[in-house]
Amino acid sequence: MKNIIGRETEIKQLNEYVYSSKAECVAIYGRRRVGKTFLVNQLYGKEFSFSVTGILSGTYEEQMTSFVEALKDFGCDVPATPENWMNAFILLKNFLKTKISDGKPLIVFIDELPSFDTQRSGFVRALGYFWNSWASLQDNLTLIVCGSATSWMINHIINDKGGLHNRITHEIHLHPFSLKETEQLLQNNEFQWDRKQALYAYMAMGGIPYYLCMLRKDESFAQNIDRLFFSEDSTLRREYKRLYETLFNSPAIYMEIVRVLATNKTGLSREDIANQLNIASSGNLSAKLEDLINCDIIRKYCVRTKKIKSTSAIYQLVDFFSLFYITFNPKAEKENNYWQNHLGHPELNTWTGLSFEKVCLSHVQSIKRALKIDGIATQHYAWRSKQKEKRTQIDLIIERADKIVNLCEIKFSNEKYALKKEESEKLQNRIATFRAETELTCPIWLTMITVHGLTPSVYNSDVVRELTLDDLFE
Repeated sequence: MKNIIGRETEIKQLNEYVYSSKAECVAIYGRRRVGKTFLVNQLYGKEFSFSVTGILSGTYEEQMTSFVEALKDFGCDVPATPENWMNAFILLKNFLKTKISDGKPLIVFIDELPSFDTQRSGFVRALGYFWNSWASLQDNLTLIVCGSATSWMINHIINDKGGLHNRITHEIHLHPFSLKETEQLLQNNEFQWDRKQALYAYMAMGGIPYYLCMLRKDESFAQNIDRLFFSEDSTLRREYKRLYETLFNSPAIYMEIVRVLATNKTGLSREDIANQLNIASSGNLSAKLEDLINCDIIRKYCVRTKKIKSTSAIYQLVDFFSLFYITFNPKAEKENNYWQNHLGHPELNTWTGLSFEKVCLSHVQSIKRALKIDGIATQHYAWRSKQKEKRTQIDLIIERADKIVNLCEIKFSNEKYALKKEESEKLQNRIATFRAETELTCPIWLTMITVHGLTPSVYNSDVVRELTLDDLFE
């Protein structure tokens, strides 16, 4: 078994389910390339009683052939191709019955499950019948189903109203790596990169193991990016479309939502998104936004006024790979070594600053640990001033049960950050406006999050807590 980076919680959960001495039906979902198949194969690949993988965009005949050939590979005698999925699962049931007597766990793994559900195929009904009529009665059987089409997995398996209704005993949402896990992967692959290089890799690709494994240790970050995104026929330039085609049956509307959010740094409300796309702000749009949240593409966060409002939520793009692609793909068609030729240019600096903010927002738990408040009940949210002339926003505010508020200001710089008089005054005015509009009376602690810390300055006295990039890795 290869060394598995991170995933401690998921490994513990899966082992509990497989060896629970009762029938288990486990659904694993998450975006493409996040490592779902790798995790299951590394843990149980040599113990499968049966496993099969669906063919992306395959026909009914191709999916059935894949299933039959998998049965044969595991030693099942298949006299003829089943006429339908019901008969195919009867074959699987009869084959598994021959393996029950040894008392070992029966692990059945169906990967890329959504691919099997071709139009009017009856696959999900047959799977439900297989589980309800026999598999759920076998104390040592674990059925693991997996798929990248996250919305399909949730709507047709986890929240199924038919034969699988309330039959999924456990669900696991596999998320992208954290910064720490990204660093562990790079170290495991013998990269001699510091944490800043790891940060850049994370800001371009997110914590997606498959993408990170495309990096070469004998190239700098800039060289890697030009090879993967900007060279002729670069691999990750083609990956963007494949990602959304894998996640969704009708990807166009999702890609449009992501495009709109990519152009707005602070995020948009549902009504704003609808207006920019010229569509109705309806339940249908809400469902698609929820799909994107479940795929770790966007986040939904509350906004603070006098109360913390979830009804007026803001949606923000948090998938680093999508943001990088949308920002820089137009450049890829013009210049093969674009990144190396534009180091230090304003557009790269703008992307870096915005992406670093998103890294901080995706590592709130690390920030709480660094502040030593991970044991305190908290709520984190954003705030937008109502002032029309000087409209300002704070992306991360942590409100604590001990009646203290950490107002986080996030700044990227290549050296220690110099807090100057003008900016210090601006921050104090922002805090005053925040207090006036929210009517909070508790202490508000200005918390600076930078890469290398702050340079000594008289204006640093207003900063109560100071965090650096290292804190995000812990």
